[in-house]
Amino acid sequence: MNRIKKLFNEKNTNILSVYFTAGHPDADSTLPIIKALERNRVDMIEIGMPFSDPLADGPVIQQSSQKALQDGMTLKKLLADLKFVRKDVKVPLLLMGYFNTVLQYGVGPFCKALSETGIDGVILPDMPLEVYSEKYQTVFKEYDIIPVFLITPGTSEERIRLTDSLSKGFIYMVSTASVTGAKKSFGEAQISYFKRIKEMNLSVPVIAGFGISNKETFDQVLEYAAGGIIGSAFVRLLDKYGFSEKIIHEFIGQFVD
Repeated sequence: MNRIKKLFNEKNTNILSVYFTAGHPDADSTLPIIKALERNRVDMIEIGMPFSDPLADGPVIQQSSQKALQDGMTLKKLLADLKFVRKDVKVPLLLMGYFNTVLQYGVGPFCKALSETGIDGVILPDMPLEVYSEKYQTVFKEYDIIPVFLITPGTSEERIRLTDSLSKGFIYMVSTASVTGAKKSFGEAQISYFKRIKEMNLSVPVIAGFGISNKETFDQVLEYAAGGIIGSAFVRLLDKYGFSEKIIHEFIGQFVD
């Protein structure tokens, strides 16, 4: 069974997923960070594929992506770095990035490479649902790679239902219509949006992302979603301290019981 499905079969609440950019804070830190996150009881890990024009990302993740590219990180290097990741790591792993990176690699070869590496899913915010459904659904299924689709406050109910029907693992509920970035708390409009999605009783779990930076924001989304994704706050931590087991332990400790 795909590890993402296995996770949600075994745990349907308080799921903590953490995002960081591959090759950041330095070229050889990707695998050590993954292992440190798992040791500190993170449920799922999203590894960013650096891209030269990451339009959906805020300044923190944009800068990490640019630095990683300057340091020589590529999709080919990332897959090589993760070649033996499954010798030690058991939690679900996803790659996150932009569809152009995948198209340049080739969708079939990309899915095959992810399957051979032990990657469970992929988040491509700019891959249209229709393109996936009409052209690529079969190849993702062949290699048991779960694509994760995003919804935002502006997504119509019809579109959300379509997203739900095509989703195999979970739906990424973007907390805001703006780019990624940490927030201190969520306002009434965002809470109303979270509540609306919860009341739709979708068939797959929903995980909230964009803006979760502390225990308060994490607890807020847990009232309405199966879990939360921490991205910019963790990347900023790596910016400040570099790779540090102690710092990661202290940071993740505020989110896990």
